[in-house]
Amino acid sequence: MALDDIPTGLRLCRLSGWNQVADDWRVFLESPASGGFLAERAGRAVGTTTFLRYDAFAWIAMMLVDPEERRSGIGSQLMEHTLAALKTAPCVGLDATATGELLYSHFGFVKDYALVRTTASIDAARFRPEAPARRMERADLPSVFRRDRDVFGADRSVLLESLFARSSECAWISDGGYCFGRPGHLYHQLGPIVADDRRAARDLVASCCAGLDGRRFVIDAPQFDREWLAWLASVGFVEERPFVRMFRRHDRHPGEPARQYAITGPEFA
Repeated sequence: MALDDIPTGLRLCRLSGWNQVADDWRVFLESPASGGFLAERAGRAVGTTTFLRYDAFAWIAMMLVDPEERRSGIGSQLMEHTLAALKTAPCVGLDATATGELLYSHFGFVKDYALVRTTASIDAARFRPEAPARRMERADLPSVFRRDRDVFGADRSVLLESLFARSSECAWISDGGYCFGRPGHLYHQLGPIVADDRRAARDLVASCCAGLDGRRFVIDAPQFDREWLAWLASVGFVEERPFVRMFRRHDRHPGEPARQYAITGPEFA
């Protein structure tokens, strides 16, 4: 894929009801050693896949096939090309829907843990932080990047800096953690949310959402902490669908997943 192919990627996103916008595609196509593949049939684009290389692992995303061309082997061909491009990566992961999980298992991926997508139209009156966080400033970014390296398991400073630039109103920080967000086609995505405990995670979300009344948000949360998920439900987030995080068999996943109360999204891990 090239930057000129972004409109094609967006067309396939809209056909599948996905949330990504052009800035999301640019991350894959402009990041070092990252990229994507475009499948064509008779000169017509019918599928995509992308990959993003962090220093410690690689991430596969944006597996999209035109609805009229599904179950014709296009997804498998895209995976073959992507895995060939990532054959030297020390670890490879992806997030999968129930349908995608079957495909990826054929390529040696195994389930690591479950996640759930939750959505809400923000009612600011429901968000009352016990210990308010503060808006992140650019001067905070170096210390956030250092903290994030251990939790995420890789350096994603370029991604986080781009999220800060795109949506600084969703970037909050406290002694107990930090969060970022970004706009999308259907809703804003709030994530990553990284915190020492669920109380710090609640205060980050509440501080952010208290000033964003009426916006529609999605939070993709690992299903480690039932009380965290119950709190999200109590402030209006409704479970939309489950999905799973998978890694190539025998790969050791990096980082500390239990401290990521929300991922950045299936696109970026």
